[in-house]
Amino acid sequence: MNGSPYTLEHRTLEFSKQVLDFCGKIKADTITRPLIDQLIRSATSIGANYAEANNAASRQDFRNKIFIAKKETAETKYWLTLLCDYSDNVHEAQELRSECQHLLMTFQKIINSLRKPQTENIP
Repeated sequence: MNGSPYTLEHRTLEFSKQVLDFCGKIKADTITRPLIDQLIRSATSIGANYAEANNAASRQDFRNKIFIAKKETAETKYWLTLLCDYSDNVHEAQELRSECQHLLMTFQKIINSLRKPQTENIP
């Protein structure tokens, strides 16, 4: 980590890179090719939507982007679960699926905190 903070933005970027590396190792055939394509789209979308959320124009815009990031995370978990059965590297697929589950829980925690009523800061 080189002394720098490990942010969720960095974590989602690293997750995308790990998924891309994993997909590059899978033998593409008629079964795995569509799964790989879907996995790449959803996994890379997680970090992109989170980055958009961080640059949101409003609280509602932030909320919408976080919801999309969570949905993409759930979809990624689905594709990883399928690829656990069709990949030669089941252990790596399971590790990615575990990280995906942690990301899913993190986004849910953010969503839960957004549902709490806003309180004004009174000095």
